[in-house]
Amino acid sequence: MLQEASIVGLVKIIGIILLIYYGVKILSRLFAPFLLRYVTKKAEEKFGGQFRQQRTQPPKREGEISIDKMPKQKQSNKNVGDYVDYEEID
Repeated sequence: MLQEASIVGLVKIIGIILLIYYGVKILSRLFAPFLLRYVTKKAEEKFGGQFRQQRTQPPKREGEISIDKMPKQKQSNKNVGDYVDYEEID
């Protein structure tokens, strides 16, 4: 059985597409604040967790100095060559 395309079928499909489009648009306006609130809450928990990890270190007294990492000692090479003093000639 073959079906033929008709104007009525085309109008139905366009109507369904428009209903779905506007339905999603209306539902997104209703649920966007909840979704946004959820995303910001998760971001706050993530950044708050990082902040809490930093705060777990014991507080330092005023004027106290602490070094977390010692810098590497740079070794100079004494065999780099001779220093030549020169004068410019005009």
